[in-house]
Amino acid sequence: MSRTARIDRVTNETKVLIEIDLDGTGKGDLNTGVGFYDHMLNQLAKHGGFDLTVRCEGDLEIDSHHTMEDTAIALGEAFAKALGDKRGIRRYGSATIPMDEVLVRAAVDLSGRPYVVHDEPLLTPYIGPVYATSMTRHIFEAFGHAAKVTLHVDVLRACRPGGHPDAHHVVEAQFKAFSRALREAVEIDPRNAGSLPSTKGVL
Repeated sequence: MSRTARIDRVTNETKVLIEIDLDGTGKGDLNTGVGFYDHMLNQLAKHGGFDLTVRCEGDLEIDSHHTMEDTAIALGEAFAKALGDKRGIRRYGSATIPMDEVLVRAAVDLSGRPYVVHDEPLLTPYIGPVYATSMTRHIFEAFGHAAKVTLHVDVLRACRPGGHPDAHHVVEAQFKAFSRALREAVEIDPRNAGSLPSTKGVL
């Protein structure tokens, strides 16, 4: 069974193309015009084990908000489409990921019910010239609602003694944990024998 999808999303602010293969090999072909965001999407491809193509032409002359938001929405839509009827999947996934001084936990339920909880420390306003750190929460929210998943991302530890959070490490660890949790949740569970992992009979 092919678990792939393509989404084209066009607005007055952005033009987004997403292609995803949930059973890929971790190849990322990414260009949003926001370098650090591309770096984070590459974490999703590599650590999620997804083949992922992302193209976005956005109004970066205003700021990066619309580019990142609309990419996350289209990515969530593609993810949901690629999942299909969800038969045979594990449904739940979680990961606790260290990155030097940072420790992050992510948990996901492919429930069909969008709900996102996100907790991180106060960070410097930007990573690189255009990635606003306030957008990390918004990216997860946009993805979660479009994909109709329940997602919790918590930064458990972020500082060296006497130091301050390294925003790059804090955000990257979140994306890595998110990616590994998704990887586990979408896996085909041989014990499910093609059934839906829900007592309701619907996801």
